Amino acid sequence: MEWLTGLVSAALIATLIGYVGWNALTEQMDPPEFAIEATGMERMTGGYRITFDIENRANSTAAAVVVRGELLRGEESVETVDVTFDYVPGESQSSGAILFTTDPGSAQLTLRAIGYTDP
Repeated sequence: MEWLTGLVSAALIATLIGYVGWNALTEQMDPPEFAIEATGMERMTGGYRITFDIENRANSTAAAVVVRGELLRGEESVETVDVTFDYVPGESQSSGAILFTTDPGSAQLTLRAIGYTDP
């Protein structure tokens, strides 16, 4: 009985190692694809905090991801602020905040990723 249990366990482990290895060799790595959504705004001493979520919908990790927040009035940029995430792993979501001195309620807010590096 012990031999049977050992053989079944060895077969399961070999199958698991084979599956992980096959996925590592054949999985296509798509470039990072970001979706950014503002989740809140609050007044603080000296300005305003805009909280947001950044989602990497691809399966590859991005490093040094720069998110730019910009306040616009018409075509004119009122204030621009950048924040950098060390890493945004593939198929994950992270949160952050951008700090403005201008009231975001008086302008149009845009949030977008403007760059990253491959880790």
